[in-house]
Amino acid sequence: MGTRIKQLAKLISGNSEELPSERAQTTRKFALIATVIGIALLASFLIHAMNAEPTMDYPTNVGPEISNAIDDSIDWTIVNLNWFFDGISDNLKVALGKLRDFLIWIPWPVFVSLVFLIGWRMATFRIGIASALGMMAIGLVNLWEPAMVTVAIMMVAVSIAIVIGVPIGVLAARNNLVDTITRPILDAMQTMPSFVYLVPGIMLFGLGNVAAILATVLYAIPPCIRLTNLGIRQVDPSVVEAGRSFGSSPLQLLIKVQIPMAIPTIMAGINQTVMMALAMATIAAMVGAGGLGIEVLRSMGQLEEGRAFVAGAAIVVMAIIIDRISQGYVVNRDDYRSNG
Repeated sequence: MGTRIKQLAKLISGNSEELPSERAQTTRKFALIATVIGIALLASFLIHAMNAEPTMDYPTNVGPEISNAIDDSIDWTIVNLNWFFDGISDNLKVALGKLRDFLIWIPWPVFVSLVFLIGWRMATFRIGIASALGMMAIGLVNLWEPAMVTVAIMMVAVSIAIVIGVPIGVLAARNNLVDTITRPILDAMQTMPSFVYLVPGIMLFGLGNVAAILATVLYAIPPCIRLTNLGIRQVDPSVVEAGRSFGSSPLQLLIKVQIPMAIPTIMAGINQTVMMALAMATIAAMVGAGGLGIEVLRSMGQLEEGRAFVAGAAIVVMAIIIDRISQGYVVNRDDYRSNG
């Protein structure tokens, strides 16, 4: 450890010297990379010099076959499972409509007071005041009703993401095979452009809020799964072993030991899920979702940059409110446990 510290100090001061073996290994790596790049450039030059580009075309084109196979599978799914998707769509439309009407029905002073109380009790008094002022600012720019529509879509989408994501994360934490399978899927989901998530929603549910909810769930669910998995895996093994020694069953160990100790990490995953769902608000408006996203989209289409900025700022304010309240809850919970 002392040698490592001395080497780090020398590196910071600029007086570090690599060991001869490390320097030689680094030199060989760079030489190999430079050689490979040089060979590739030389081969490309020779191919172009001999006008051999046509021979470099791929011998087959399987793109149309793959596209046709995907189209056929989607058509089969829609025809044979139409009853299933219609049922989901009808139930989600009813739930979303009632929730939206309920939020709009609540008078704004009552809603602002609720936001203040939630921010105060879950975080701090200062966060409660700031959250209430943020919601009042949204109302002052005449965006209260679109904001309530966005809240309704967010509540439905995030609830679905949590109900699906947390159990998958728990299963991945307790089963290495599930973790191995889900990891590349989550990698692909997090690197995929957000517009791509609109495609399955449109294909299965058509334009409207249901397609927007599906796209939002697919876009926002990976952090919930990942951080639930990470939180449970990071629980102290000695605590888990102590629970086993007292005769706890695997289910009791999960519910009474692992999940409570992983709550801060799980809450961080839920927090990121909410943030990503809000980030999807404007993109989801392209398939018919209402709320603040459609205000941004419509304003940009009419070249009303100021109005688009105000609507976008309202989304940012909502994101900050949710982020501060959720983080404050985790901090207060940790302080209570440490002082209790």
